[in-house]
Amino acid sequence: MSRRRASHLAVAALALAAALPALGAGDAARGKDAYETYCTSCHSPDMNRVGPAHRGVFGRKAGTAQGYQYSSALAASRLVWNDETLDRWLTNPEALVPGQKMGVQVPAAEDRRDIIEYLKTLSR
Repeated sequence: MSRRRASHLAVAALALAAALPALGAGDAARGKDAYETYCTSCHSPDMNRVGPAHRGVFGRKAGTAQGYQYSSALAASRLVWNDETLDRWLTNPEALVPGQKMGVQVPAAEDRRDIIEYLKTLSR
């Protein structure tokens, strides 16, 4: 392979690598809609309801929202809500924390990414 071709391939690989995180990022506006579809029957950004309030959830230790009575399983979980833990939680809460109380799953990966991006806006 010529040096020129190798250099073009290296530039293309770097451009692709730089674009990959953006491809995996969710959309907060779509996430707000998905949040309203999947979450608002039990949750609100600012009020504890059937589930805890979500304002400030991103980066927070699981089971610590003030004024909400969590399952002992979630309160003892040692999880911190970040992209990975929220994705796993929304995929299957019971698989992540056996004995927790949430009965909703978000099957589509895109919806989960979008909801997570929306939850991040509630932390700002």
